[in-house]
Amino acid sequence: MIALKRILVPTDFGEASEAALGYARALARLFGASVAVLHVVDNMLANPAGVEGYLVYPEMQSALEESARTQLEALVRDDDRRELGATTVLLTSTAPALAIATYAREHGIDLIVMGTHGRGAMAHLMMGSVAERVVRTAPCPVLTLKHPEHEFVLPDALMQIARA
Repeated sequence: MIALKRILVPTDFGEASEAALGYARALARLFGASVAVLHVVDNMLANPAGVEGYLVYPEMQSALEESARTQLEALVRDDDRRELGATTVLLTSTAPALAIATYAREHGIDLIVMGTHGRGAMAHLMMGSVAERVVRTAPCPVLTLKHPEHEFVLPDALMQIARA
């Protein structure tokens, strides 16, 4: 029997992540689970040479984190918080996949639902894939969604109509 109590949705604020959040909402409703939406901000201060040759100041890092916090909070609706116990998590790291897997391990996450960009073979070879690294290192199952995906989940508006 599958028992999901805690679902983690890592987001990069892209369309694939948005689709993953839709799946997580549906699964959380089905299983009575809570949802945590997580974003990992790049720790630019950890690179002594700066970013692309530019020096990075602590104020720049703070501004980046504040912008990400605003975007993250906008993703989680009031009904998500009320019905799904949804929370937001902002982490800063130079290794997003490791940060995601560590968070999942430390917080007893039962399922990670995340989008993937489905890059071509050459781009994947050069840049790697956060989703692939999470799949390899996560302490729980990982559901990855490529956008545009095959729709199993009805949009939230249709869910409201179906319930009525």
